[in-house]
Amino acid sequence: MKVGSRRPLSALLSQILVAFTLELDNEFEQEIVKAGHPGARLSLIVWSNLIRFVADDGISVRDLVAKSLLEQTQVRFMLGCLERWGFVMLELNAQKPDSKTPKKSLKSRLAVRDGWGSGRGITSDWIVKLTATRGAKAREVWPPLFKVVEARWRTRFGNEEIRELRDALQSIVGRLDLELPHGFIDIRERKHAFPRRRDQKAPGLPLSTLLSQALLAFAIDFERESAAPFALCANAIRVLAEEAIPESEIPRLTGSSPETSGVGWQLKPYVVLEPDPASHRGKVIRLSSRGLHAQRNYQRLTAAIEKNWESRFGRKEVSALRDSLQALLNAEKEDHSLLSEGLAPSKGTIRAGDVAPALGRRDVGAAAKQRARDMVAQTEMFVRDPSGSLPHYPLWDMNRGFGP
Repeated sequence: MKVGSRRPLSALLSQILVAFTLELDNEFEQEIVKAGHPGARLSLIVWSNLIRFVADDGISVRDLVAKSLLEQTQVRFMLGCLERWGFVMLELNAQKPDSKTPKKSLKSRLAVRDGWGSGRGITSDWIVKLTATRGAKAREVWPPLFKVVEARWRTRFGNEEIRELRDALQSIVGRLDLELPHGFIDIRERKHAFPRRRDQKAPGLPLSTLLSQALLAFAIDFERESAAPFALCANAIRVLAEEAIPESEIPRLTGSSPETSGVGWQLKPYVVLEPDPASHRGKVIRLSSRGLHAQRNYQRLTAAIEKNWESRFGRKEVSALRDSLQALLNAEKEDHSLLSEGLAPSKGTIRAGDVAPALGRRDVGAAAKQRARDMVAQTEMFVRDPSGSLPHYPLWDMNRGFGP
């Protein structure tokens, strides 16, 4: 399926980023399983925004927040999950005797820490360390995969094509005036502005980081002008209309997981949700008048931002980026998408249908089995039609190791 020439630049960035992320995530899963840790699935964002900063002697939560450029709440949530999954451990800082100590639960008399996810009670002075097994192995596995996957892309799409994409991304990312995370994050709940950039060159960044930072810059520009969040506009609001459809269709239409496609409080002002008249179960959903306005504004604003980028970064540079991204989405060989080759999972991964108990569990529960089926279905959809099904804005799901 050929990509329409006027698809928003942000959508092209998102689709290529998600495709690269999935290919690298599948490689990571294979390697971590070979190392004896089945079920230890983590996505690229965990390395890019967190684990790469954790040295052998650990790092304080305060320093981790500063280095990652994430909000404290985002770091706390990720640490809580990683602690529960056995990748990190959280300790009192021996140099800070006033650090908050664990409280005793009146019910269980076990140490319980309040306020930091599964690491409740952790203050900014506490120390984050990788566990000697899963954590250390994950840090060892990740770094080589960037070169492995990018080398595959050079072979698959052409060395010159990937070089042109890198150059086009660098021409924009290298001129951004903000320091941005290496991994893409949803900025809906961000309370603080990103710091000003000190090094304008930003040399040698992974391809995924260049894609992430370009998309983040676009998202920042969008959120500055839009009342409706970019994540909603580019996904659910984009695919809905005045005519009602089953609510269960949203994941398929957006390419997002069922968990990130739910009708939460942020989406409710833009939709009308009603019982399905053709069924005793389920609901149908359509855009409200406010949702229709947000949809039109999304189309107008994404075009306006791209026009503004042409003035800010250069028409030639923005055009080169658009052309490079679209060329990858359109690239075919023997009537199949070249992007599909990297999206097709290898045996032994959850996206290929292999299911292992999640970390900390002895068996695969009903919810985990359904999640695995959802991931297989999503993957098959991506492989069948990447340009038509990859999401227009990445939404990382904690239940998928912070992956798509």
